Amino acid sequence: MIAARLVGWIASWIGTLGVLVSFLSPGYTFVFIPLLGYAAYRAVLQLAYIRPSLQIRRVLEQYPWQFLTGVPRGRNKHPQVEQDEMWFEFPNPERPEERVPLLFLMNMRTFWWMRRFGTTSTKPELKAQIEPLWFAGDPRFIAVVAAASRRGKGPRRLHLLFQRTATGRRGIEPIDWDASPAALERARRAGAHVPEAAVSPRTRP
Repeated sequence: MIAARLVGWIASWIGTLGVLVSFLSPGYTFVFIPLLGYAAYRAVLQLAYIRPSLQIRRVLEQYPWQFLTGVPRGRNKHPQVEQDEMWFEFPNPERPEERVPLLFLMNMRTFWWMRRFGTTSTKPELKAQIEPLWFAGDPRFIAVVAAASRRGKGPRRLHLLFQRTATGRRGIEPIDWDASPAALERARRAGAHVPEAAVSPRTRP
């Protein structure tokens, strides 16, 4: 689907440029410049989503979808983390009484979610688009969230979430959250960077 959209937007850009150059006078340029800019923007957006879409596929190969209601969320800084980002809270798979914050690290595809996280002035129908919520993954490492489709039959607007300590970025050490070896191996297969074994003391991200 992403490849088809990418090809479609590139074709739209080339087609619009071809019409402008071949059939229209220079006076019409100002009409088509916004179309060229929008097509280029959408093509770049699809390119940026190729890598996350492959990671999403890996997560869904390891974890089943769950349909959750009443998931805590916020747009203000979560008290347990340093970053000031939107967040969801999910139960720790091995300690259900413990809540694990999972951040929405900002990128080009988070604006849709930002509007629906909501403020006091957000319309209820917007907030309702992410309640209930589709979830797959382990919030200690990596996960996928999605909104319910309009008919409620399946997930849409899939979005990849991960702990910073599971990204594999230089200078950021992975932590184990006291997860079992099986949970660590499953997260590793899903694309998260995790310690080799659950032997280190538990620390917070």
